[in-house]
Amino acid sequence: MEKMWIHEKLKNSIGIKRYEHSVNVMNVSIDLANHYGYSTKKAAMAGLLHDCGKLQDKKNILKLTQDFGIILDNVTKNNKELIHALLGKELAKREYNVDDEEILDAIRFHTTGRENMNLIEKIVYIADVIEPNRDFPGIEKIRNMAYKDIDRSVLYSMNNTIKFLIDKGWLVHLDTIKGRNQLLNLKTWSEA
Repeated sequence: MEKMWIHEKLKNSIGIKRYEHSVNVMNVSIDLANHYGYSTKKAAMAGLLHDCGKLQDKKNILKLTQDFGIILDNVTKNNKELIHALLGKELAKREYNVDDEEILDAIRFHTTGRENMNLIEKIVYIADVIEPNRDFPGIEKIRNMAYKDIDRSVLYSMNNTIKFLIDKGWLVHLDTIKGRNQLLNLKTWSEA
């Protein structure tokens, strides 16, 4: 179990519901890390803190982003849901004493993904999608896929996200497009 002060601080910062989601993502991240032979300690920390930038005090989010010198691209400026990942990376570093770049990048890219994702980034990305309280059409397929071929599950999830964003008329972040295209080029996929 991670240090209790981290759990208490996180719960107070993001609220009980988001904290429970984060614990679920942590547990799935540990399970996937164990399955794929990755450090469960790193996976636990990245999974737990992945949403640490989703502060209850929404007004404070933009102020902290400015205070920390976080530069927002145009897509992120127009989709406030993406800001928390960038802010989360900085908060993990400054408030939770995380100095491991793999953990910090897993937090940073858990919403968009990116080109050349490493294993912990894929684990946290997909754990956030498949945690037990998530329920949407196709979730069971992604859950099963995650333990058979993590690349395939990330690609499938990115495809679903892109379709959803297009259907809503929203912007798609270039990191997601690049990540999807790179995964698509890795192998020949039959139904991704």
